[in-house]
Amino acid sequence: MDELILELKNEIIKVLNLEDMKPEDITDDDMLFGEGLGLDSIDALELIVLLEKNYGIKLKDPSQGKEIFKSVRTMAEYVQANRAK
Repeated sequence: MDELILELKNEIIKVLNLEDMKPEDITDDDMLFGEGLGLDSIDALELIVLLEKNYGIKLKDPSQGKEIFKSVRTMAEYVQANRAK
């Protein structure tokens, strides 16, 4: 799981062009939206595309995003449980 979390942090930084951030700047349980990283709805779309492209996961219900993208840890748990085998 730790490997996947680190991989997701690197992907988030790359996809969202957070070039002044390093993976260690993001804690596993930081909120991605609002108080934490302060991501917005455009970033959410980028994360949905990231899941689809990198892990073969297509969100059936976009409203799930709020739970899935709560933190890097919740993203990793979702990927682990749902990635295309």
